[in-house]
Formats: sequence, structure tokens, C-alpha cells
Amino acid sequence: MTEQILNPRNWDAVSALTDPSPPAERPDLPSRFTDIPRAEWAQLAADMASPLAEHELTALQGVGEKLDLAEIAEVYLPLSRLLNQYAIAAQEMHNRTRTFLQHSTAVKSPFVIGIAGSVAVGKSTVARVLRDLLARWPETPRVDLVTTDGFLYSNAELEKRGLASRKGFPESYNRRALLRFVAQLKAGVETVKAPVYSHLSYDILPGEFITVQQPDIVIIEGINVLQPSTMQHPLAVSDLFDFSIYVDARTKDIKNWFLQRFLRLRESAFRDPQSFFREFAQMDDATAIETALNFWNEINQPNLDRNIKPTRARASLILRKAADHRVQKVLLRKL
Repeated sequence: MTEQILNPRNWDAVSALTDPSPPAERPDLPSRFTDIPRAEWAQLAADMASPLAEHELTALQGVGEKLDLAEIAEVYLPLSRLLNQYAIAAQEMHNRTRTFLQHSTAVKSPFVIGIAGSVAVGKSTVARVLRDLLARWPETPRVDLVTTDGFLYSNAELEKRGLASRKGFPESYNRRALLRFVAQLKAGVETVKAPVYSHLSYDILPGEFITVQQPDIVIIEGINVLQPSTMQHPLAVSDLFDFSIYVDARTKDIKNWFLQRFLRLRESAFRDPQSFFREFAQMDDATAIETALNFWNEINQPNLDRNIKPTRARASLILRKAADHRVQKVLLRKL
């Protein structure tokens, strides 16, 4: 059974366990996005050579994902160039505003990109690839990547708040701390620190921080970064983004990817004696599959349906993936 799920040719082995495709977008409303097929999108960078080599891709791709040079050249290279142009334009607007206000002192405000999407959809890979590509453009050599995992409450705090079973839901994050972090970045604070999360221990690492020092671009990656403001939280972190990306796919495909990733991790990371999930490495295949399905059905899909997917239309750009993890089209918000 494990081999059937792990083999992309046999993804239908778990199709009976997956949910139907999400309903089509509302046909009665005009789309706010320009729908660009992959082939047309790829032509936007047809004259550009990819700066990444084959051997660099392994470190960028996530578990179970297939990242090749064609994907880099046809999807991510044109996207990095578009983002580079947005960043240049934003800096020019800052300079023009400073001149208009007759302010002699320049404050460096980084271009902030938010990347959202479901668990297992591949948003971390998108973030890492864009970080490396954007840093190759001469106008934006300093690019930092920060994940919102570090802003989760500690396991002890989640237990105290009765949120242990809702880890990853919006309320499990210290939203005030995340908002303060991004606000400081945008204000040009010279040194800003973000807490560190360990996927090995499944918890925040006390006293450890990532230091960000006035980069040209900051990528903020996390499942709930496009959450809108509310009466309780009148300012959302997404209000501070200059550009945002939502990594999209059919729920059925994401569920398959989650199951495949869980089973692969049983053979690798879960076997580490220090891993929070080490008990899963000892499970037989049937128990492991049942456990993964419970995680998906009780936590990940409810979070996707209620909190993550509804933010998709708020993105500046949507990357729509096919069942093989390859981006099939790009939806760019109309200006």
C-alpha cells in the first residue's frame, strides 16, 4: 500500500479517500485576475538564462516534490523578474515621495512578499526558489526568507490556551509579534529578529532567533499570512505586504501529497531519535496511513477550507499546480 501511494502513477490508490475537486469560481463575477497558461508565461523569460544549476535544485525542493530546470526556466525565472521589477518600482516610488516631502534622510524599507498556501502544497519550495533567484538580480542582491512557524505559540502555551489540537490555525500564532516584526521591517529598523521553530522538536527554540538586517527583499512564508483584518485585529500582517503569492492546487492533490510526504518522512526525519514524531517511524503501513488521514481530516483540511483557501483571492498572484506538482498556469491580479 505504501508503494502504491508513493508512486505518482498510482495516486488513484487513495482517490477514494480524497475529497472532490473544489467548486468552480463564481461565474457571475468578473475575474480580477489575468489567466496566463504556462506556455505563455514561459515566453516572458524566453531570452533569459537560468542562473541555477541542476545540482542546486536538491537543496531547494521539498519532500516528494519534483523540481527541474524546466520548472525554474518556465515558471520561476519570469516570476522572479516580475517581482524584481515590482521591487525596483517600489523603491523608485519611495525615492520620489521622499523628494516630494523634502526629506533628506532615506529610510530603507524592504520589498515584502507574502507566500501562502496549504500544508504540503509546496509553498516552502516556492519561497526558497524565489529567494535564490531574486538574489541573482543586481538590483536586489540581499534577500531574506522568514517562515511564520517561528511565530507559533510554544507547545506549552498552546496547551495552556486549549489550542494544542489547532496548531496551524490562525489563533495558534502570536499575531501581534508577527505584525510587530513585519512593521519594524517596513519602518526600516536596522536589525529585526524573528523566533526560530524546530520541525524536529515540533516547538519553538527558546532563545534562538533569525536576524534580518535591512535586506532589499523579505519573503514571509506561511499558511495563514493572507488572513484579513478583523474587529479584534484591525491591522493584518498582509496589509504590510508589497506583493503576495498563493500556491494553489486541487484539494484532492494536496491530500495525496500530504500522505506521500508523511510516509516518506517515516523513512527519514521521523527516525531521528530527537524527532517529536519518532513514534510514527515504528508504525506499520496501515497504521501510518490511518494516522496521516486523521491528521488531514481533523486538522489540515478544516484549516484549509475555513482559513487558508478563502484568502486565495486576496493574493497578487496565484500559482496553480497540477497533480504532478508542476505549475500549469499563473493568475496575475489585474492592475
